[in-house]
Parts: sequence; structure tokens; C-alpha cells
Amino acid sequence: MIRALYTAASGMEANQFLTDTIAHNVANANTVAFKKFRADFNDLFYQTFREAGATTLSGGQVPSGLRVGLGVQPGSSQRLFGVGTFQNTENPLDLAVAGDGFFQVLLPSGDTAYTRDGSFQIDATGQVVTSDGLLLADSIVVPEDALSIDIADDGTVGVTQPGGNGAISVVGNITLARFQNNAGLSSMGQNLYTETAASGAPQQGTPSDQGFGSLKQGFLEGSNVSIVDELVNLIIAQRAFETNSKAVQTADELLSITNNLRR
Repeated sequence: MIRALYTAASGMEANQFLTDTIAHNVANANTVAFKKFRADFNDLFYQTFREAGATTLSGGQVPSGLRVGLGVQPGSSQRLFGVGTFQNTENPLDLAVAGDGFFQVLLPSGDTAYTRDGSFQIDATGQVVTSDGLLLADSIVVPEDALSIDIADDGTVGVTQPGGNGAISVVGNITLARFQNNAGLSSMGQNLYTETAASGAPQQGTPSDQGFGSLKQGFLEGSNVSIVDELVNLIIAQRAFETNSKAVQTADELLSITNNLRR
């Protein structure tokens, strides 16, 4: 009965973790390019009273063992990099990656971070930056007198200027980075990721080339969170939490009966 208390308590903690994960997903349902998390769980070790295949006193062999599990624990919090829905913004500086790949931005420390959030802007010097003012690593500078900005699927950035008779002048190229294991990236907030040993080193390339996604100007990638799926998961987590709490209550009642035994 004491074992049941701790086993059920581990189930309550696990479902609280699942609820926290769902809440984080729902909170970011409208965050640009947000990738939802999935909570994975592992069963804890088992207390074994008799091993399967053991020999009995009569010389027979036990076909199945006798053991009891001791609960559950969170195993991992995996980010799922499925592509979200594209939203047409008609903003020439909004970019979406149709396929695999991350934009590369420079952190204040000089290190490179990676993002799927393509809601770029222009700062006072004409440089293309994120909404937090981080520079695009490709160092794209838009001339002050630019009349329009055109970004091709392969990342070529061109502008038209007065007196150019509508001709497009190339001012730079946007490159992408991809990883062997996107789930191994470290989330640092602000829609940014950094590489880890688990993600592998970044592979840089041109959009639309060699497995890299193409760029779509005037679009943003939405969150890949499905509110319906999250609500269903929330109901499952709630019911599992209630059931585990009921197991705690039952074990407590059994202990109470034992404590009140009389000779």
C-alpha cells in the first residue's frame, strides 16, 4: 500500500508535467513559427519477486515472472518541427521557409542563432533585422532610396531605385541552415534556437537547393499547434491525474483500515 502511494504520486507528477506542456503549446498557438512540444514518458524500474524462466522446486520453468512497477517519470520534452500554416501578410520583408531550413541571425555575443520566424524589419541603417533587432547573418542592407524589395525563392534580394527604369539591383543573398536532428536544438526563447551536440553542426546552403526549403516572400509561417488536439490531450491528462489521485485515496483508505485493526 505504501508502494501504491508513491507509484500513484509519480503518475500525478507526470500528468502535471503533461498539463504544463500542453499549456505552453496553447499559449503559443499564435506565435509565429512556433513548434509544439510533445511530452514523452518512461516507466520506472520494477521490483522483481520472481524472474521469468526461473526453475521451480518441482523442476518446472516459470513461463512469466512476478514483478510490480514503481510508476512513471517524464522521459523527454520533444519539439516537433512540422510545418505550420502559411499566412499571407503582403509585407515584402515577411518570409516563410517552405521546407527544411532556418534563418541565421547574430546574437549580441557574436554567436549565431537560428529561427523559422521570418518577420524581418529594417533598422535605421537599412540593415535587415529581427523584431528584436538582431542582425540577419547574411548582412543584407537595403538602400535608403529603395522603392521596392524583391526576394526570390532562392534567397536573392533585389531592390528597385529611382532612375533605374524599373531595373532590379541585387543587394545580397539570404542563406539557410539545416541540421541532422532539429529536435536536438536548444530553445533560447524569442523564437531562437542554438546548436548542440545532439543537433549536429549546421549545414549552410541556398534556399531551394539540395534539400533546403524555398523562401516565400509576403508570407509568415504560423504555429503548428492544433488547438483541438491540445484540448483532447488536456482532457486525457486531467482524467489520468484524477485516476492517479483516486489511487492515492484508495491506498490511504487501505492504510487507515490496517491501522485500525484490533485483535
